[in-house]
Order: sequence, then structure tokens, then C-alpha cells
Amino acid sequence: MILPGNNAPSIAKAADSIRAGRLLGLPTETVYGLAADADNDAAVAQIFVAKGRPADHPLIVHVADAAATAHYAADTPDFAQKLMAAFWPGPLTLILPRQPGVAQAAAGGNPTVGLRCPSHPVAQALLQACATQGVWGVAAPSANKFGRVSPTTAAHVAGEFGEELLILDGGACSVGIESTIIDCSRGQPVLLRPGAITPEQVQAACGLKVLQKEELSTLEKQAPKASGTLDSHYAPRARVRLMDAAAMDQGAPLMLAEASSAAGPVLGIWSHKPLALSDTRCLWQAMPVDAAQAAQQLFATLRALDAQGVSQIWVQTPPATPEWDGVRDRLQRAAY
Repeated sequence: MILPGNNAPSIAKAADSIRAGRLLGLPTETVYGLAADADNDAAVAQIFVAKGRPADHPLIVHVADAAATAHYAADTPDFAQKLMAAFWPGPLTLILPRQPGVAQAAAGGNPTVGLRCPSHPVAQALLQACATQGVWGVAAPSANKFGRVSPTTAAHVAGEFGEELLILDGGACSVGIESTIIDCSRGQPVLLRPGAITPEQVQAACGLKVLQKEELSTLEKQAPKASGTLDSHYAPRARVRLMDAAAMDQGAPLMLAEASSAAGPVLGIWSHKPLALSDTRCLWQAMPVDAAQAAQQLFATLRALDAQGVSQIWVQTPPATPEWDGVRDRLQRAAY
């Protein structure tokens, strides 16, 4: 059941559902989440089952404000507090040492917990309504089957889990890719997943150099587990390949010739300019030159091309610049 998110009765119904231990499709500015009471281990277990997600792969807990971190985090270092002040509400997740006895299932049994305060008005309304019922936060990974393309509309969520799931409709997600994840559990910020907020912005806000995962050997051998960091992730049914425009122009005629007996669409293209080739079996979508716009359209484009039944989706390799890191990360995992 899809309910309008900008409607007080819908928010009340959704909060009651969370309090009762049921699952909810929740819009955020990044992607839609499959939400449950983060402190209700039985409810959280339903998320893992519904998604087909390993139970030791942690979920991000969404909170209404920074004050709720004290319930979940055993320690919030000064630089993490600066990041909350700078970017919350917003698309930034912080990994912090977990308070014993809270969000055990949501954290996948790990000693750390990922916390985020979303800026989407529907998510904020839901979290505040939940707080009045004693729910400190909701665990909410992307509302899709594990490893598949994340949803950015309520219809995407319904397509994944059916109409029996209660879903709040908040429109299309404005950011479109999952949050930046910064590990704050080791005394210095470490980037675990790129997103809309860049390491340069994080460093400017907290005054500390942001380390990459590859640099962790100087601190610890193993980073905390975090959501969305597996090598293969965000993948449609069709095979995703990254290549430059010239390789697309050269390779498309060969692929279509090999599929000469196919009557329907065979190849999906997401690139800045159309191919030189014109063939009805080749479907082209324009890739924005702006990184933020490309991020907003990324998952919806992969879903749309996949729905046409193409066997491969070719994507123009994004520029190797910081603002494209989040898009490039998702595409590399989709193509893994």
C-alpha cells in the first residue's frame, strides 16, 4: 500500500506500523529504505529475510537528530560532532562505537553502529513521530533485494516487495545514491563509501585528513563492516560495462551483429552523446554532464533500461574527479 508521505494520517499510520514491529518503505533524500525499529531485533530480522541480506552485514540506523546518537553510540569524538553539525540532516553516515545492548541485529552483531540523520521531510516526520512512541531510530537499508539496484521512487519499492508492504511516497529521491560513510571509530575519519559529500568537504568541516581504506594498515588491519561496501552491489539483471565513448561506437555494431536474430532491445546505453550507430535494438539514455544530476538519475536509468529486457548496459566511464566518486563507485560495483 502506497500512502502519500506529506499527509499527517499517513505518517501516524506508518509510525504505528514501525512501533508494532512491521516493515515500512521510507523515502530519504538518498534512496528509499526498508525500515524497522532499530531496537527491535525481531523486526530488524525481517529486513534481512525480505532482502535476502546476510545477517552480519550491518544496516544504517536513521535518527531524527544528533541528540539520538547518545542512545546508540558509546563514544562520539569531537570531529564526529563537527561532522554532524556541518552535514546533518543530510547524506552522511557516521560509524561510531556502539552502546552495548542496543541495535544488536541492526549492527549485524558488530561493535560499531552506522548512524545517519536524513533530510527528507517525510523521513524527518516519520522519525519524529516514532520518537514520540519511544522509538529512537529506524534501521533502513535500501528497499531492494540484496545486491540489486537501489530504489529511488515508491513504485520501485512496490515492484521489489509488492503492494502488501506499507510505503510512504515522498517523490523521487533528490540525491539518488546512498550516503557517504565515514568511520569515526578509530580517532581519525576514514572513508568507507563515497557519496554526495566528498572527503574534501569532510576534511574542511572537521579539520582532519580523511583516510582512504587503503591507508588503514597504519592504524588497524581491518575496517568496521559497513553497508553497501561489497565488491558486487547495485546490479541490474543485465550485465553492466563501463567504457569510453569511442569503445561504445566501435563495439556496438559488433554486439548487435552477434544478436542479429533478436527482435527486441539488446543493448542499453547511458552516455553523454548518442552513438554514431542508429538501431532500434539499441536504447540510449542521456547521461548528465553534472555529477549531482547523474547521481540522481543513476539507479532509475539502470532500472528503466533493465526493464526493457536488454542483455547489456554500457555506461560511459565517469570522470576521475572527486564529485563523480559516488557515481563511479556505484557503477564499478554494479559492473563487478
